[in-house]
Amino acid sequence: MTRIYNFAAGPAVLPTSVIKKVQSELLSFQNSGMSVLEISHRSSLYTDMVQEAEADLRTLMDIPANYDVLFQQGGATLQFTAVPLNLANKANCIGLIDSGHWSQRAAEEAKLVGKEINIIASGANSDYTQLPQEIALNQKYDYVHITTNNTIEGTMYCQLPDVENNLLVGDMSSNILGQKYNIRDFGLVYAGAQKNIGPAGLTVVIVRHDLIGQVSGLPSMLDYAKQVTKKSALNTPPVFAIYTAGLVFKWLLELGGVDAIQKLNEQKAQVLYDYLDNSKLFKAAVAKKTDRSTTNIPFVTGDAALDARFVAQATENGLLNLKGHRLVGGMRASLYNAFPLEGVQELVRFMEQFEQTVGDNK
Repeated sequence: MTRIYNFAAGPAVLPTSVIKKVQSELLSFQNSGMSVLEISHRSSLYTDMVQEAEADLRTLMDIPANYDVLFQQGGATLQFTAVPLNLANKANCIGLIDSGHWSQRAAEEAKLVGKEINIIASGANSDYTQLPQEIALNQKYDYVHITTNNTIEGTMYCQLPDVENNLLVGDMSSNILGQKYNIRDFGLVYAGAQKNIGPAGLTVVIVRHDLIGQVSGLPSMLDYAKQVTKKSALNTPPVFAIYTAGLVFKWLLELGGVDAIQKLNEQKAQVLYDYLDNSKLFKAAVAKKTDRSTTNIPFVTGDAALDARFVAQATENGLLNLKGHRLVGGMRASLYNAFPLEGVQELVRFMEQFEQTVGDNK
């Protein structure tokens, strides 16, 4: 059987060792005789597990004690609503760094709950192939929203922009734990789990404690203060997803933490970018090297029919889920933390062969 490499943008590849650990414990979690799929979220089996997962995440991201960690449901999309409800409570206005599709989705949802959105920087002039550079801060905002990595467009912030004395909120869904950031630079960070953390169904929220509890009358499931009080168990939490995330946190710690995985991610991305920059057939969608994502790398041939042919042949050769997002087309290789270097090398070998075949047929 051909070795499979999964380039999906999410749900994404998980570490093989983690999947094997899940498999070995699935029938009896910690010799309890019960599967982790069955244990009560009120039991010590669960509370010990979730506390350990939180402690490991705090170590990995150097999360200070004055920040709360929440394990939530509803995906990052629900946080597009929860964040403005909890934090946009004074000026009722949010500054948006418009770097692509997901920042725009965050703005759309905030508007639905009555919040004003001011675009303070935009990558629209480059069709979002470059990160916005100039930020216009013409008033004080409740917070400034940033998407740290843009999965569709293939751009990523290595250095955070200066938002002066405004509170920064980060959607870190696609490069959390893969790129190092200082949590103290943010008032709040949120991230869907299904890319670098674990299976879909879990969302991590990291929020500075003094920011919560400022708004009364919020729906309970969207109220950070109530979620903190109940330790993310206001209702039945996503136990299995949290358990798997905890295993991924331990896997990362054993590798050397975020610093170590970031170096590996940069190495993986460089292998593909080096080929794209020298290819006569393929081209990276993001030309500006300092704006390039190490996590999601879109590329094209310039011919939609040829792109489709490449994706079909790649799939036949065990290189799966390379089709680009429907909004931009082309191809996309998603190289999340658990994706192996060998998979990138195999992709480049196949691309070289494909390019040679296309050249021979001209």
